[in-house]
Amino acid sequence: MQNCDGLCEIEEERDQTSSVNGDSAFGIDGADHSNDVYVAVGRGPSSVDAVAWALRHTVTPSTSAVYLVHVFPEVHYIPTPLGKLRKSQVSAEQIESYMSQERRKRRDMLGKYLNMCQAYQVQAETLLIESDIITKAVVDLIQVLNIKSLIVGTSKSSLRSRKKGSSSSKADQIYKNAPMYCEVKIVCEGSEVSPINRTAAATPSPVHGNSNVATLEGPTACGDEDSSSCTCFSRKFI
Repeated sequence: MQNCDGLCEIEEERDQTSSVNGDSAFGIDGADHSNDVYVAVGRGPSSVDAVAWALRHTVTPSTSAVYLVHVFPEVHYIPTPLGKLRKSQVSAEQIESYMSQERRKRRDMLGKYLNMCQAYQVQAETLLIESDIITKAVVDLIQVLNIKSLIVGTSKSSLRSRKKGSSSSKADQIYKNAPMYCEVKIVCEGSEVSPINRTAAATPSPVHGNSNVATLEGPTACGDEDSSSCTCFSRKFI
């Protein structure tokens, strides 16, 4: 594992060859990461609550780092004066201009969370995942990185919908499908809330060759975004 001056993107690939064992507390670098804390973050206020709660309740002297995990959608269309057009219909300059704006928005958003961690004197690093399916990307990441502790935020409106049985939030879906070895805590407005029942389907599942699981790319993925702290992975984990 090595550090770099940009936000690392974790890209989805289909060609995978090996798997990660959920029973091990050690990463591929041989270091003990069992006390690391991961927080799923987005643009909403529930993410601010999740980070604040994690800093107050889960960070200990043995915590080596807090990892801020953000999933952002793949770009299929580019806004233009004529409306949204497919990437294949616009110039490379238009694509880069739009991508640059999106990177700037992510940088500003993540900077807010990094500053919160800095105020607590906690080392924080960022992980970016490009995926259109947020919950699957996070659950896949748990298996890839053997994550033991994950905090996710949810809104009051999502809790109300859960009580009515009309829908389940992204936080609930992550909790329900995460491997049993990962402790997923759901936070709403500064307080931990009771999760839904975790089903037997949430047992650890090895990541096999054709599964669409996130892989961690090396330094080449880090050059486009600036950040005070990021983690680069020089090899694929799966």
